[in-house]
Amino acid sequence: MAAAAQRILGIDPGLQTTGFGVIDADGPRLAYVASGTIRTTGAGIPVGDLPGRIRILFEGVREVVQTYQPQCAAVEIVFVNVNPQSTLLLGQARGAALAALTSADLPVSEYTALQMKKAVVGHGLAKKEQIQAMVQRLLALPGVPSKDAADALGLAIMHAHARVSFAAMADKGSLTRRQHAQYKGGRTY
Repeated sequence: MAAAAQRILGIDPGLQTTGFGVIDADGPRLAYVASGTIRTTGAGIPVGDLPGRIRILFEGVREVVQTYQPQCAAVEIVFVNVNPQSTLLLGQARGAALAALTSADLPVSEYTALQMKKAVVGHGLAKKEQIQAMVQRLLALPGVPSKDAADALGLAIMHAHARVSFAAMADKGSLTRRQHAQYKGGRTY
């Protein structure tokens, strides 16, 4: 049985700018719905007010969910960067997004940037501009999306491809969500 049509929300978390992208996936057909960014800069929140920024991200993701009514979400997995402090801050932004998604009872799948780049561009070392161009092409967009929105749309595209494989595997036997997410290193809860 093929995977049913589904609305997918992709989230590219960031403390200053969180990208979001919404697509409809029906088998191999993908249709653009919306994309954009949630910004914590310029919102009247002082730079050092981490709880205020987290609140803006949480409320922003909740608003996107309420507006576009996705059936599932895909979020980028954060890895340790050169600066551990930046990684911790990014993890908190990611946590705000995950909390907003799960509080809306959305199933959340997680993918690495490498997985998304391979799914969208064809190789894991793709540059931001390559992701933007391929997302524009795959979704037949009239213009190039912003870098954060393109990454979020890329995550949604990645999940659209992965869910078809997961559905095919589920037809062959019973898999729990935790088991099937282990294929290719992604995580689903």
